[in-house]
Amino acid sequence: MDLACFRGERAIFAGLSFGLAASDALLLVGANGAGKSTLLRLLAGLLAPAEGQLLWDGVDALADRAAHAGRLRYLSHQDALKPALTVRENLAFFARLWSSKAGGGDTDAALAALDLAPLAELPARVLSSGQKRRLALARLALAPAALWLLDEPTVGLDAASVERLGSLLARHRAAGGMVLAATHLPLPLPGARELRL
Repeated sequence: MDLACFRGERAIFAGLSFGLAASDALLLVGANGAGKSTLLRLLAGLLAPAEGQLLWDGVDALADRAAHAGRLRYLSHQDALKPALTVRENLAFFARLWSSKAGGGDTDAALAALDLAPLAELPARVLSSGQKRRLALARLALAPAALWLLDEPTVGLDAASVERLGSLLARHRAAGGMVLAATHLPLPLPGARELRL
């Protein structure tokens, strides 16, 4: 509520309030430098607000950062892949990481969600930028989390991959999940609201 973030003396945003409910989608739109990525980092708990409070069910979400991290998945501009690991090994790493918290998921299902099965045994370093982005997005299929924070999720994706992402987003929302995405391009999120920064 009434979130503000400053960089030096410059306000990136101030007085920002919005809410999300189960199955909601919100698109962050605006010019480069408007604060979309900064807001996502703040919502992920990686930055503290200069003013205001981030609430989850009426409680300060940042009071217990570990609990807050467990209820979300954050996908930034960077794909965060281990180049020497195969596609399957990269997913298996995250499945193990999340298994104790959320019942870490099925790597085969994650591979299928973004059509990565044919690439499963290739090291991540040989993938194209679009394939790397698909691999990063496939992590979303591994373990349930209430909130997905996505920063430009379609960068580098072809039309077929965007359609697959749309199916993944639809399944998440159908299960009550929320999506908050920063984007300059249309996303397959029917009924999404927009917040212009």
